[in-house]
Amino acid sequence: MYGLFYNSSYFLFMIPAMILMLVVQLYVRSAYKKWSNVAAQSRVNGAQAAQRLIQTGGLYNVRVEGVQGKLSDHYDPSSKVLRLSQDVYQGSSVASLAIAAHELGHAMQDKEGYFPLRLRAAIIPAVNIGSYLGWILIILGLFMNWVGVSWLGVIVFSGGALFALATLPVELNASARAKRLLVQSGLIVGQEEMRGVNKVLNAAALTYVAALVTAVLQLMYWVMLVLGMGGRRR
Repeated sequence: MYGLFYNSSYFLFMIPAMILMLVVQLYVRSAYKKWSNVAAQSRVNGAQAAQRLIQTGGLYNVRVEGVQGKLSDHYDPSSKVLRLSQDVYQGSSVASLAIAAHELGHAMQDKEGYFPLRLRAAIIPAVNIGSYLGWILIILGLFMNWVGVSWLGVIVFSGGALFALATLPVELNASARAKRLLVQSGLIVGQEEMRGVNKVLNAAALTYVAALVTAVLQLMYWVMLVLGMGGRRR
């Protein structure tokens, strides 16, 4: 059964995606490592920077907490909490300030009701269900020769690609906000520090591009299988 649904064609689709993900991860680690060793002239750490940016952005209901893990930084809109990994929370590097400001960008989006952020949040339940149910319907339809069921599975499974697509503008907008906040607040000064911020945030953005490419290629593989099934029936 494995060979029926995961044949050589699957690897033709997914090997480029896996290579892309690997390259992007290496690039992200390289950019973060380099700029996490460059201290910002402002000499404030990520937690202090976040507090200053909260005031700059008028986000007075947002709290800042430390969280375990490396690059586990995120903003939780349900509890209005900005969680920073220990390296970012305690670090005063250009990379730490860039990441803290990026997550504050998400808090600003939440405050303003930024539509792409709301859209992404709205489709999360469907994506969670589709990631499990979609491929089950596809395989069931292929195994039982039920083309309609397989196409239903493709539609359900496509939620992952839609989520990846919806994530891109959210992340790019958060990075754009971060850059403006860092300059306006004086936390980042000079072209060299701004170059570091751009490198770190652009590298992070590439991870979402790679995720979108991976989701689309995986979806294309399932579409190819179902199309082939329909051709065999004719």
